[in-house]
Amino acid sequence: MKKSEVPQDKSNLESANFKELCYAVDENGKYTTENSTGWIPKTIALDNAIQEIEERTRAAKERAVQGLSSPIEYYMELNKMDLSILASYVGSFRWQVKRHFKPTVFKKLSANKLQKYADAFDITVEELQNIKHED
Repeated sequence: MKKSEVPQDKSNLESANFKELCYAVDENGKYTTENSTGWIPKTIALDNAIQEIEERTRAAKERAVQGLSSPIEYYMELNKMDLSILASYVGSFRWQVKRHFKPTVFKKLSANKLQKYADAFDITVEELQNIKHED
């Protein structure tokens, strides 16, 4: 794409005063960089991804409040983590983290393990255990 063709559409980047760095060809045919405020197809894709994350977070919170899942699942979604990332933060295997989603298993976690989860989510252990008081 030519430097003059780099998209400058309105996007979330623009409102946050950010620019995306793109590669383009200048008037001499050499590659150079150019800032872009956004591109409509990319903005739509990002908005859809954010909406999906928000829906997963709401669903995870609802399951936790109903006692169908532990608060770990909710906080994982809220912090935009997946099982692999969370497992690496708390020093566990993915299957162990997934097992900790079970309310009966969550209630039996040691204070040390609860603290590791709380640290990963940057909250207190009390906040981790009392999901119903969250907004």
